Amino acid sequence: MDTLKVTSIKSLAESPALNSVPSTYAFNINPNEEADPNDPEFAIPIVDMSLLTSGSPDQRSKIIHDLIKICQEWGFFIAINHGVPESLMKAMIDACHGFFTLPDKEKQEFKSGNDVLEMFEYGTSFNPATDKVLLWRDFFKVRVHPEFYSLYKPSCFSEISREFSKRSREVALEITRAISESLGLEPNYIYDAMNMDRGLQMLAANYYPPCPQPEHAIGIPHHTDHGLITLLIQNEMNGLQVEHNGKWLTVDGPTNGFFVNLADQMQILTNGKYKSVMHRATLNNKATRISIAIPHGPSVDTIIAPAPELMEKEGEAPKYLAMNYKEYIQLQRSGKIYMKYTFDHIRA
Repeated sequence: MDTLKVTSIKSLAESPALNSVPSTYAFNINPNEEADPNDPEFAIPIVDMSLLTSGSPDQRSKIIHDLIKICQEWGFFIAINHGVPESLMKAMIDACHGFFTLPDKEKQEFKSGNDVLEMFEYGTSFNPATDKVLLWRDFFKVRVHPEFYSLYKPSCFSEISREFSKRSREVALEITRAISESLGLEPNYIYDAMNMDRGLQMLAANYYPPCPQPEHAIGIPHHTDHGLITLLIQNEMNGLQVEHNGKWLTVDGPTNGFFVNLADQMQILTNGKYKSVMHRATLNNKATRISIAIPHGPSVDTIIAPAPELMEKEGEAPKYLAMNYKEYIQLQRSGKIYMKYTFDHIRA
């Protein structure tokens, strides 16, 4: 099968002739690198958001204290009791499923150029023209903040994505306030320093159909995210893995929880104190997995550097050079640093 002509992994995966992974998609996962989910060392931290927003002062300060260790050691947690209705989360997943099941010709209407600030983008793999290994996923991305854009198909998409983007943003901003406090800074420090009033927020959906040999292909290889924090939801299929203590752990959590990972600008802003977590998307041979990531970042014109207030408090020199956020995104997307830490390129 000529995979160079494949316009979507969905159409390839549904081909009756497919019984093994085509060579252009070959990617081996080492099972020895996977964590035992029953080992207490790999118990994923859970943050009860209701204690941040409506708990007693003591409950709030305990969560903020817990966040220090979580952000230093994991850079990842599951947020529960966050106030976003489970029905809205499910409606958002269903709307994304509706898009991916449109005929290929209609989805192609949303293809775009390579500008990191496109209103929307649809495609397969990462960049099929340059990818050494093609990824077993179709995706779309829509910019929802500071201006709100939407796909115009399916017809329900705009209304659902507007409400979901707004509600998930409230959760993300509550988390950034708590992280600011955990650093000994004012609650609005990150919001103000990163110009989050006009911060970049995307809605990025991934479609991973069943794969005949899931251990020999990859949905998205290991990477970190370029923003401050990313929230993620998924349908009932697992596949997200995070790296912790040198092992890969499959994340299993409640369907009404948000998976929250810290991203590169948070690591840079905290001068490496808090961790941008390496993660990847693995596959299965049973059913389609849909995930929706909502990355939240600074405004695209913000220059990000380690926070002077933290440098002074910790008595440290900056470990990272200052860089414009848009240029940072372009560096990450350039392909030169594929599957590497982008912030290694701006170490001071």
